[in-house]
Amino acid sequence: MYNDQSWFLKRAQMAPSRLACVDIDSGKQWTYAQFARLIEQWAQRLSDENLQQGDRVAVLAANHPELLAILFACGLKGYIYVPLNFRLSPHELADILANCEPSILITDDSYGSMASSLMVKKVLKRELLITSTPCLFNTDDIRCVSVDEPWMMIYTGGTTGKPKGVLLSYDNVNWNAMNTIVSWGLSEKDCTVNYMPLFHTGGLNALSIPILMAGGTVVIGHRFDAEEALTEILKRKATISLFVPTMYQLMTQTETFRTNDFPDVRVFLSGGAPCPVTIYEKFDTKGLPFKEGYGLTEAGPNNFVIDVEVAKVKRGSVGKSMQFVDTLIVSDNHQPVSIGEVGELWIRGRHVFKGYWRNANETAATMANEWLKTGDLARIDEAGDTYIVGRKKDMIVTGGENVYPQEIEHCLLMHRTVREAAVIGLPDGKWGEVVTAFVSMSDAANFEENLLTDHCRQFLGGYKIPKKFVVLPELPKTHVGKIDKKQLSALNVV
Repeated sequence: MYNDQSWFLKRAQMAPSRLACVDIDSGKQWTYAQFARLIEQWAQRLSDENLQQGDRVAVLAANHPELLAILFACGLKGYIYVPLNFRLSPHELADILANCEPSILITDDSYGSMASSLMVKKVLKRELLITSTPCLFNTDDIRCVSVDEPWMMIYTGGTTGKPKGVLLSYDNVNWNAMNTIVSWGLSEKDCTVNYMPLFHTGGLNALSIPILMAGGTVVIGHRFDAEEALTEILKRKATISLFVPTMYQLMTQTETFRTNDFPDVRVFLSGGAPCPVTIYEKFDTKGLPFKEGYGLTEAGPNNFVIDVEVAKVKRGSVGKSMQFVDTLIVSDNHQPVSIGEVGELWIRGRHVFKGYWRNANETAATMANEWLKTGDLARIDEAGDTYIVGRKKDMIVTGGENVYPQEIEHCLLMHRTVREAAVIGLPDGKWGEVVTAFVSMSDAANFEENLLTDHCRQFLGGYKIPKKFVVLPELPKTHVGKIDKKQLSALNVV
């Protein structure tokens, strides 16, 4: 029997001896046939626990290819896979578990003690199952479920409140993968080195699942190390990989980066935060293909495609919408805006999520018929390329003028001494809000505010230039590595 959720087994039939997954820490490798066998073993193991269709299987464990096997096993049986952020506190995890009510929590040696302290029905230990037995491709026991049923539930970062469970169906996940393969030109020749956390859509859906669907290889690291990551990219002849700007900052400082040309890499992708111009320049100087992307858990996350050569000229642009994605930029009254005008980005496609778990009100507020209201502000240029301007809720109104923080952040990151930048509006009796920039610097000891002010004046209108600069050793981050503006707003800035 073939169902949409059993495509990995079909891929294993087509190319059983191709390399599917690699675990960097142990050096363990799995062909597609071996990994299919691991998936079937996990499907049987979970079935032995008498789980029912729709039951939640939570996972609290470090990055490992076996987590992907558990995900696919859940797909074969109709269970909902719920990866948990291991960076959260026990109290925060308890809130999520109370919300999703899993039947089982799977953990490993790293997080076993934390898992045992949480109130769940049963805790299973993730242990490497024996995969030497060839996969028999016995699909008779696959539970037939609708493509609209949820396959995974990923909790959002919670920067605007308590985390919400984003339900992604088989259709959502598979269409994101197929769309990525078509729009980004992925094939069985592709290999990615992945240090992005597998509890995050960037680790799961950005490249891992699309590359496996295409028949390529996914190499997974447990804990990011810049030298190790670059060494693995060279060793595995990786063709495409995704990292956040902080990771790239560390990678460009290594001897391995300075002394190698990375001939097999088609593109280095950056996501999660605006990328400093110094990173662009370091890749450009070496002639390495580099570009930024845009995504969100509720849609894909992949939505745009941009040519590497265009990305060099239009730094900060995410390009055009992908093959099977529709985008719209609308005003506050939900009408399309003109070229160059800023509005809210809406997204439509079969990759758009089914809703938030047990949260009908939030789901209704986020959707407009088939359109996902992203809450992100964007504009489009004459060539049809899209630029993300910032979060709608972060927009600053100063002296009656609308100011978009990400535009200022991009400007600040163009200065060679700025490592990180975040812009918020703080209450002000005269202006309503005053534009305030928080930065971390490569040379904080010699910081002079007028240098950044003069720099901004070259690119921004006067009302957009920050009235205050606050220098911090490092900007605070959320549990998924994004700059935490809530913490910045709470600082006592004079």
